[in-house]
Amino acid sequence: MTATAMRTHRCGALRATHAGQEVRLGGWVHRRRDLGGLIFLDLRDRDGIVQVTLGPDWTPPEVMERAAGVGAETVVLVKGVVALRPETARNRELPTGDVEVKAVDLAIAGRASTPAIPVARVKGEELPAEELRLLHRHLDLRRPELQRNLALRHRLLQRARATLSALDFYEIETPILTKPTPEGARDYLVPSRLHRGEFYALPQSPQLYKQILMIAGFDRYFQIARCFRDEDLRSDRQPEFTQIDLEASFVAPEDVYAVVEAVLTALWEEAGETVSGGFRRLSYREAMESYGTDKPDLRFGLAISDLSERFRGRGFDAFDSALASNGKIRAIRLPGGAVLSRKEVDALIAEGKAAGASGVATLKREGDRLSGPLAKLEGMTAELAELNDGDLLLAVAGPDSVALPSLGRVRTAAIARLKLQPREKHVFAWIEQFPLFERDPESGTLVFAHHPFTAPHPDDVPRLMAGELEQVRSLHYDVVYNGVELGSGSIRITDPELQRKVFELLGLSRDEAEARFGFLLRALEAGAPPHGGFAIGFDRVVMLLAGAESLRDVIAFPKTTAARALFEGAPTAVDPQEIAELGLKVLP
Repeated sequence: MTATAMRTHRCGALRATHAGQEVRLGGWVHRRRDLGGLIFLDLRDRDGIVQVTLGPDWTPPEVMERAAGVGAETVVLVKGVVALRPETARNRELPTGDVEVKAVDLAIAGRASTPAIPVARVKGEELPAEELRLLHRHLDLRRPELQRNLALRHRLLQRARATLSALDFYEIETPILTKPTPEGARDYLVPSRLHRGEFYALPQSPQLYKQILMIAGFDRYFQIARCFRDEDLRSDRQPEFTQIDLEASFVAPEDVYAVVEAVLTALWEEAGETVSGGFRRLSYREAMESYGTDKPDLRFGLAISDLSERFRGRGFDAFDSALASNGKIRAIRLPGGAVLSRKEVDALIAEGKAAGASGVATLKREGDRLSGPLAKLEGMTAELAELNDGDLLLAVAGPDSVALPSLGRVRTAAIARLKLQPREKHVFAWIEQFPLFERDPESGTLVFAHHPFTAPHPDDVPRLMAGELEQVRSLHYDVVYNGVELGSGSIRITDPELQRKVFELLGLSRDEAEARFGFLLRALEAGAPPHGGFAIGFDRVVMLLAGAESLRDVIAFPKTTAARALFEGAPTAVDPQEIAELGLKVLP
């Protein structure tokens, strides 16, 4: 056969309308079944599986003999005629289940050794350990589930490109070998052989380049950007990842919101889901006070309440002490929570303590009976706590920096433990007006909450200049979907002197700022339009839309949580001569 004649169709493309046609197929043997004088092969390619049937009435003896020795995952070329399967033998679980291919010829194109991990699995059978699957990724990627995930990834990429192109964005590539800059995580450094002692960095994001593209007058930019962060081990992160990166000139936050909503609604539509724009809006403070997190899952309600005044002076020392120290009493009511056992309630309390609460007080209502530590408070009634029959109340006293995140964690755990049904399927929300600065949890010093190119809120610039840093809001914004952050962005600083002031607050002298960011400052001095942008975490979007459990299930060749590529064996030791040529020395 010539190369062009090897296949006329893909396996998964055959339907009843092809009955009677002669076809040529190529694929992998998913399963082989020998039943008396008949041989059945499930032949698989990226489009799906079709049954190939070989029998003495239509298949030559030498072909039958060849097929009898074919093992799992062997690549074969098949020639045959598409036939309708008997009504009682049709497979309703396969798109190709109405037909079979009666083979008249079969050639072995690539014989396979016994697979190290199974590709074909019995329904309900557990997968091999993930590390084993990553080690044999070439086999793991043959699984129909992963093939579907990567096909969806492809479609989503094309839809994102088409959507942004229709919105008049240019796709422009930015460098992979770039300059080390502080963006919240460690850079991957690349030594230069030609310039000994000097290093490139792999980009954590295209942040500065896309700002310079706006200054250069390109108006609207996007990129399917590969980014790299040398972070400590985290189960939901990859050291290299993909984001849909965009930037636009002459925009306010509302303009960026409209573009991002157009992209996200298009991606959800591509995956077969119907969502609409006009996402909800919450300030950072509103999100924290109502849900205890800046990534709230808004499908369930369950807002946090301030019960400070209701519980003040009722004889509970822990509450009175917190209120005397300018703290508050925050609480969450769980409808139906009274059904939880003592052990289950203790588990929720443990979640609150793990987030920093010194204790979590409870109040349960069953009929007219109140129980729990708060039931003993002076004048305590169900009406005072606004409890309905069957409700459980959990309260934390202390500063909001402790009480709110503690109850946020309790809320998340309670939703899972009570198996609450969401009121809506898809809830997107913009979280905006984040603080420009936050306290480092280890040192207690003020640091930038995001990157140092984020513009302060215009109303708070005087506070910034006066050094009242904890009172300064930023023009930073996140998109959250069902409690998962999908991406973030901001309006950028365009005044070079304000940018220098921010670098100064970061602890950089003018000389250090010039050494690190002189190219940006020079560009800003050339005249910068108002601009802002956003980055969508594309891997996470694909994971959610594919219904996958891990980012590694939607990336072709992922790293482990230890940042190792098991399939190809990276990172790896390098020849000492190559290291010496770079002017480097590896210390023990």
